[in-house]
Amino acid sequence: MTKLSVNVNKIATLRNSRGGDVPNLVKTVIDIEGFGAEGITIHPRPDERHIRYQDARDLKQVVSTEYNIEGNPIKKFIDLVLEVKPTQVTLVPDAIDAITSNAGWDTIKHKDFLIEVISEFKRNNIRTSIFIDPVSKIVEAAANTGTDRIELYTEDYAKKYEEGNQSGIQSYIEAAKIAEKVGLGINAGHDLNLDNVQFFKENIPNLLEVSIGHALISESLYLGLENVIQLYLSKLK
Repeated sequence: MTKLSVNVNKIATLRNSRGGDVPNLVKTVIDIEGFGAEGITIHPRPDERHIRYQDARDLKQVVSTEYNIEGNPIKKFIDLVLEVKPTQVTLVPDAIDAITSNAGWDTIKHKDFLIEVISEFKRNNIRTSIFIDPVSKIVEAAANTGTDRIELYTEDYAKKYEEGNQSGIQSYIEAAKIAEKVGLGINAGHDLNLDNVQFFKENIPNLLEVSIGHALISESLYLGLENVIQLYLSKLK
C-alpha cells in the first residue's frame, strides 16, 4: 500500500489570510491523522507566506505519523530541519519567489552540493528524498548523492492525464524501474488528485508515498476532509 502524506500548506494559507488562528493548523493536523492520513507534509518558504517556521516546530509535538518537511536547502531551512528532526526531509530546488515547485533537481550538475546537504541530514538520522523529474540519467545520478529516496515531480503526468493521454506515465514507469535498480525508494507528488492518483499508483512499481495538498484540500471543500482522505486511501491500496 502506498502511504498518503497530506500537505497542509493550504490550511496555513487560509489561516494567514485573516491574520488569526482559524483554521487552527495543529488541530487540523491532528484531525487529518485521525481521519487516516499516514503522513503530514509541510513546505515552509523563506517568506513564510503559508507555513511558518514556528509551525514546523509546533507540529513536531503532535504529528504521530510520518513528518515530512520539504524545501530549498538554504541555511535557514537546513537549520530548521536539524532542529525539528522530522521523519523525512525532501529537498526541492524552488526559487525564493516561486508560487509553487516547478522543476526537479539536476542531480548531475548539483551532485556535490546535494552530497554535502544530504550527508548532514543523514548524520542526524533524517531520511532524505530529492525532488526530480522523471529523466533516466537524473534518476541514475540521484543514487550518487546518497539520498534514500526520490520524489517524482508529477505535474507533467497530471496535465497529460487530464488531456486523456495516459501514455504520459511512461517516463515515470521507466524512472521508477531505474530507481529500484539503483536502490532508491520512490515518492511522488504535485498535481495528483482523486481522478489521476489511482492510475499512477497502479502503474508505478514500489511507490512508497504520495504527497498531496492543493487538490486534496480543494476537493474537501465539496466532499469533506474526512471523506476525501478515505477516498484517497482506497485508491492507494
